[in-house]
Amino acid sequence: MQDVVIKRALLSVSDKAGLLELGHALAARHVELVSTGGTAKALRAAGLEVKDISDLTGFPEMMDGRVKTLHPMVHGGLLAVRDNPEHAAAMAEHHIGAIDLVVVNLYPFVQTVAKGASRDEIIENIDIGGPSMVRSAAKNHAFVTILTDPADYGELIAELEKNDGKTSYDFRRKCAAKAYSATAAYDSMISQWFAFADQQQLFPDMLAVNGHRAAELRYGENPHQRAALYVPVGPHIAGIAQAEQVQGKELSYNNYNDADAALELVAEFRDGPPTVVIVKHANPCGMATGATLIDAYRAALECDSVSAFGGIVAVNRPLDAATAEAITEIFTEVVAAPSADDAAKAVFAKKKNLRLLLTGELPNPKRGGLSIKPITGGLLVQSRDNGHVADDAFTVVTKRAPSAQELADCRFAWTIAKHVKSNAIVYAKDGATAGIGAGQMNRRDSARIAAIKAIEAAETYGWDAPRTIGSAVASDAFFPFADGLLAAAEAGATAVIQPGGSMRDDEVIAAADEAGLAMVFTGMRHFRH
Repeated sequence: MQDVVIKRALLSVSDKAGLLELGHALAARHVELVSTGGTAKALRAAGLEVKDISDLTGFPEMMDGRVKTLHPMVHGGLLAVRDNPEHAAAMAEHHIGAIDLVVVNLYPFVQTVAKGASRDEIIENIDIGGPSMVRSAAKNHAFVTILTDPADYGELIAELEKNDGKTSYDFRRKCAAKAYSATAAYDSMISQWFAFADQQQLFPDMLAVNGHRAAELRYGENPHQRAALYVPVGPHIAGIAQAEQVQGKELSYNNYNDADAALELVAEFRDGPPTVVIVKHANPCGMATGATLIDAYRAALECDSVSAFGGIVAVNRPLDAATAEAITEIFTEVVAAPSADDAAKAVFAKKKNLRLLLTGELPNPKRGGLSIKPITGGLLVQSRDNGHVADDAFTVVTKRAPSAQELADCRFAWTIAKHVKSNAIVYAKDGATAGIGAGQMNRRDSARIAAIKAIEAAETYGWDAPRTIGSAVASDAFFPFADGLLAAAEAGATAVIQPGGSMRDDEVIAAADEAGLAMVFTGMRHFRH
């Protein structure tokens, strides 16, 4: 494919960034400028000679600008195959001039939705002519250059300088690929708005998903896998993907995955007291609240200091120097926080490989949205697990009701269990985890593993007894048999919180009564696979 001289350019942009610089660069090469509406006005105001689109079509812009570029004089000039004799003859017969360059960015649909505009205004910001020109130009990239992003104007100018006013086929092909990505993302955002906002559909017939590649990562979960980070093109909440990395090595796939798990859990306490969670392999290995962040961190670490090595720490308060010093006493991969003061940053700076992520705010744990999981041949889609059960909705099912402290420990353990891989068992006491059992094939083993961790912590720190003595225990799903509950009782738990709903609930309740346990049912399960 040959280089193409840019002789005529059609410019129609909603985002005027870089427009004048581009216009002057094209005019300096004697490129004829054709434009529409506000774009033409801006170019003329800068002293550039511009033809109106109506000069090409012979028709004025009409219907409030809805109809201006949808015309054979435009699309013929874009779609004609220049070396096809029949196409060339048609152009000559109908006096259609070739258009060599199209610069278009689309109506600000997403921004209009984000500002809370009326439905009518949102509909008016669905671009029709723009995507049509983009598609036509991109399809005919053998002869036409298409730009949809102001960030690419400089590259075009450099291309023209390098090639004496021409664009190469490789450049045009790259621009075409980006153009189709732009229209695909644009259409997907409109589709999402119609489905979710306008039609209130949770699972539309066609699920449009888009994302902008924010980074290519070193590798995936394992070195032989490739990985990248994508962020949504349209409106989205702030999260780990948008966090500012203040320092440290490049984040890996596993870093992002683990840091996201930590952020989602600590966000459950965004309006609570100072809270710290330590995560390893997407499971919390310790969590605590305290009067200060450093108190919370030390209590969280004591739950399982072995697993915490090389872990991820997330906090719900601005980081201070004292907490930063405590965190850096052991090897930590990532620290995520809403913010950090200068003294804390200076502490972390001494650990050059530690990644410090500042999120600005914590996500709302009660927000809606969809969770998407690829499977072989398809996607599993479900609503987010944002379920919440108020304390007054708990049902006491044992002869003994929990005390106020036991109920508080139940709530704390229950909130954490929601973020532990199933089967999940969490012991908690006085606002700190005492032991966590995750990802086992049966609930009894999870209860025993969590108790073993508590015993190991007691031995490590020289306590008289493990923290599971007098603790509350949470189970993410019902106990199908009494054995898991009895294992928790053997570990010293005095209160139990679980969903209930087993065929053997009566047996489990009877076992709890015999052991002197207080137990509440939530009526809600929190599996996490």
